[in-house]
Amino acid sequence: MGSAQYTELGAFLRSRRDRIRPGDVGLPSGPRRRVPGLRRDEVAQLAGASVDYYNELERGAGSQPSEQMLAALARALRLTADERDYLYHLADRPVPVQGTAASHVHPGMLDLLDRLTSTPAQVITDLHVTLVQNPLAVALLGDQSGFRGARASFVHRWFTDPAARHLYPGADHRTQSRAFVADLRAAAARRDAKDTEASSMIASLLETSPEFATLWADHDVAFRRDDRKRINHPALGMIEVNCLNLFSEDGRQRLLWFTPALGTDSADLLNLLAVIGTQEVAAPTQESPAG
Repeated sequence: MGSAQYTELGAFLRSRRDRIRPGDVGLPSGPRRRVPGLRRDEVAQLAGASVDYYNELERGAGSQPSEQMLAALARALRLTADERDYLYHLADRPVPVQGTAASHVHPGMLDLLDRLTSTPAQVITDLHVTLVQNPLAVALLGDQSGFRGARASFVHRWFTDPAARHLYPGADHRTQSRAFVADLRAAAARRDAKDTEASSMIASLLETSPEFATLWADHDVAFRRDDRKRINHPALGMIEVNCLNLFSEDGRQRLLWFTPALGTDSADLLNLLAVIGTQEVAAPTQESPAG
């Protein structure tokens, strides 16, 4: 990147930061704010970056931001799809293929996620790639943001990595497998016939997972719109929840949120999540981003 492009990148970030009010992104609006929009440290917090690093970006200095950092900044600043693409252009990075972990999340869906402060919630793609989680979702399910390539999809990990199955009790694995396969078939059918992302994933699973191949041959088709699930939490034990889905207009993204199942002690357990904090998941294998 040239110095002029770095300068333009910093100016663009400042302009987007200035237009956002703290309440727009779930931050408190203090009475003594010196700036109308977000402070630099608040953007850094929302994007998971250090304050020094973000300051360097706005000053038009520092190293070239990664695709993952650009995706985090786009979400923190509630950029539209066009603004997100422009940000990648200024950073001299290719726009990520839709459906990867760096996919653009619609600002309206992020706004809803921000308002779900008392329940675990996350945004995923139709192929079950986790795009963003609120703190309670991280505490319930573990941080799902570190996976790349094919392993970014939880469905892919479910059928290829035994560690992914620790999330659910063994008695539920067969039901979960069947539901994942039916959902994947429905998602693939909804995509354009020329789309290769879903078809490549299906071909890979047919080749590597006999269980997937057997279930795929049943031709079941059904989106997962709402489920009752039992989740194994390493500190709290079994938590029974209702998982509800809100689909984007094109069906490519879903907002999931988890509520306690009636007749269980899950409400008390979910209240403890904020105290317990983030649980650990299996360490991601280093792979290059999909696309």
